[in-house]
Amino acid sequence: MPPLEGTHIGLDSQTVGVFALTATASFVIDLWAHRADKPIALKAAVCWSVFWVAVAMLFALYLNLRFNPEVTSLFLAGYLFEQALSVDNLFVMMAIFAWFKVPDHLCHRVLYWGVLGAVLFRLIFVLIGASLFALGPWVELVFALLVGSSALMMLKGKKNEEDKEQDLSQHLAYRAVHRLLPVFPKFMGHNFFISKEEAAAALGSEESAALKLNGKWLATPLFLCLVIIETTDVMFAFDSVPAVIAVSREPLIIYSAMIFAVLGLRSMYFVLDALRRYLVHLEKAVTLLLFFIAFKLAAGASLHLWGVGVDISVYTSLAIIAVILGLGVLSSLIFPAKRK
Repeated sequence: MPPLEGTHIGLDSQTVGVFALTATASFVIDLWAHRADKPIALKAAVCWSVFWVAVAMLFALYLNLRFNPEVTSLFLAGYLFEQALSVDNLFVMMAIFAWFKVPDHLCHRVLYWGVLGAVLFRLIFVLIGASLFALGPWVELVFALLVGSSALMMLKGKKNEEDKEQDLSQHLAYRAVHRLLPVFPKFMGHNFFISKEEAAAALGSEESAALKLNGKWLATPLFLCLVIIETTDVMFAFDSVPAVIAVSREPLIIYSAMIFAVLGLRSMYFVLDALRRYLVHLEKAVTLLLFFIAFKLAAGASLHLWGVGVDISVYTSLAIIAVILGLGVLSSLIFPAKRK
């Protein structure tokens, strides 16, 4: 069968099937490979990151054979952009893990369930966002403002984060869990919840009485950490989904690009954790990408509304995304952070 023409692929049944099977098999492989509570070494994390990129490239090859190079470029641009935006999200996750003092061998468990939550929330946001874009260019202007404001907040955040220890006990998700469930003060293996009997056995009688165990189950600090990471990811999705939708309006392309990027999130976390002090300018590149997407949206909307502006093609978008990310990495190597 010759490749189909155009970039409108809708919910092509064959592509939906291939994507669903590939994504499901990938999650099963990931769950099986990391079923033990062990830290992921840098070498293993790099190998897994390469593997997930290879899976995404195989799906891109399928899109090229099934449709055409332009559809493939839309997917690759969305994939690269979601990967780039994940960088800032992962740095925030590192701070959350550090605040909760989560042991290294438990981080990947929290990240796994965090990834599953990201899959669900992105599906919801993509369906809503793609529907809103169908309303016309005025929506593009609104999304341009949202993406641009996100970039400005990232700039402001970088200026104000100098050695300030964030008090996550004031986080909305933290307080909500404390209101709904009693919280056990210690980690209990990889458990998110423990029974009242297990809590009483782990504590002395005086400590157990002081906790006032009213429910049958207690949340552990690991569950609190998971809730805050999920909440943080939802907030990041408000930034990333409009930005990726700006690259492509096709829900299937958008969602598949996001999911294949999310699949590599856990392994990329451990790679970035090891390389964070070296890739010092990568976050600046991500901020610049957001400004570019805001401009792309605003310029395209202005062209359709008033005839003044520019419609940036998918090939140009893909090239600009790749160049900005490459410059972020290259500048980090040429101009490393000053040692204190």
